[in-house]
Amino acid sequence: MSTRREKPRIAFQGERGAFSEEAARKLLGADIVLVPRATFAALFTSLDEDVADFILAPVENSITGPIDETAGLAQKQSLAIRGEVSLLITQNLIGCTGSSLETIATVESHPVALAQCKRFFEEHPQLKVIPSDDTAGSVAQVIGCGDQTRAAIAGRRAAEIYGGIILREHLEDEAENYTRFLLLEHSSNSGVSTTCVSGCAR
Repeated sequence: MSTRREKPRIAFQGERGAFSEEAARKLLGADIVLVPRATFAALFTSLDEDVADFILAPVENSITGPIDETAGLAQKQSLAIRGEVSLLITQNLIGCTGSSLETIATVESHPVALAQCKRFFEEHPQLKVIPSDDTAGSVAQVIGCGDQTRAAIAGRRAAEIYGGIILREHLEDEAENYTRFLLLEHSSNSGVSTTCVSGCAR
């Protein structure tokens, strides 16, 4: 049995400001070490690579349904559920300083986030949709390049972290837009996580 660190390391998919990071803090509080992973594939290797003690994976969204990519990756490993949390998701259109809805030509984000905003894109058919690996990472790229024709869809915290401006709030098709996340670890470690997941659903 592995020895637990004082602060558990929680891997999540995305950059700082991702919804998964927010979900991890909601579930476990601030006394954790957050480990960002660029892709879902990288997220699900975090335990074997010993860069994290747990992974937090989104498994279902109330608008788009099950998240097939995480389900497929989870089935390839022997994992145990140690906690569960649902997070209200508010999608925002985020651009760099000086941009506006009129200057935007392309919008990028994770495919699941884009799929939650179909009505917005139907109302603005001139916008080109560009799928990416991450919501917050898309904001970082848009702000980093300073291109007023590019925007990203992500949460408010991502805009705050990377210095973006919110051009439009509540892009999601339904106000009750929840994503459910599971806290996972290797099943061989059962019974060792009572401190960091106290009170979580099992």
